Amino acid sequence: MMEFNVSTFILEIINFLVLLWVLQRLFYKPLLKVIADRKQVIEQALTEAKNQQQQAEEKAALYENRQRQWEQEKQLALQAFQQQMDLERRVQLEKLQRELEQERQKAKVTLSVQQQEFQQRVEKQALENGARFSALLLQQAVGPELELRLFQLLLDKISGIPEVIKQPLMVPDESNSAPPIKVSSAYPLSPDMRQQVEQKLMTLINRQVDIQYHQSPELIAGVRLDIGAWVLNANVKHELIGFAELDYVSN
Repeated sequence: MMEFNVSTFILEIINFLVLLWVLQRLFYKPLLKVIADRKQVIEQALTEAKNQQQQAEEKAALYENRQRQWEQEKQLALQAFQQQMDLERRVQLEKLQRELEQERQKAKVTLSVQQQEFQQRVEKQALENGARFSALLLQQAVGPELELRLFQLLLDKISGIPEVIKQPLMVPDESNSAPPIKVSSAYPLSPDMRQQVEQKLMTLINRQVDIQYHQSPELIAGVRLDIGAWVLNANVKHELIGFAELDYVSN
């Protein structure tokens, strides 16, 4: 049996205490420091993670809030656009209706004008046909008395020739002779009638004149006097035309 040795026991205790001191001095304190540093790093990482999580949650909330705002703005924009489109549609529709009404009014006015023009043409044609028919009837009823009355009417018109016609005949240009005077009649004028016309004209312009006589049956009855661009009428054809035109204008 092994004996208990006090000295050995004391040495073992001393060795154990030295080992504890060495371990505490060289191993335990650095280990605690490493553990503390590691704990600090972990706590800092956790704090940063919490901060990042909080920031992420704030950003998520901000994003959700912005998303809701964007949806609201989009709805408002769509409503405003729809209202603008409805307003523009009403404006364009009203404009189209006004243009259509204007076109209808123009078409109505155009149709009315065309109807009036057609009616006027019909009336004018009817008057012309009436004048021609009257001319045919008068051709059958023409007699010496009517011829004489129309001839006297022409003589009266000669007396009323305006100065603008008489002046070129009274003072002809030296390089050109005075224009001839053309006398047209439905029937040949008798020598006495010709003499009366010539005397009337010479008395009016105080000189000899060149008079050319022509027979124009289309006058129906009466005489026509052409002095350059001027015309004196005293015949049935002219009176019928004047009557038709006067009646047409008055209507």
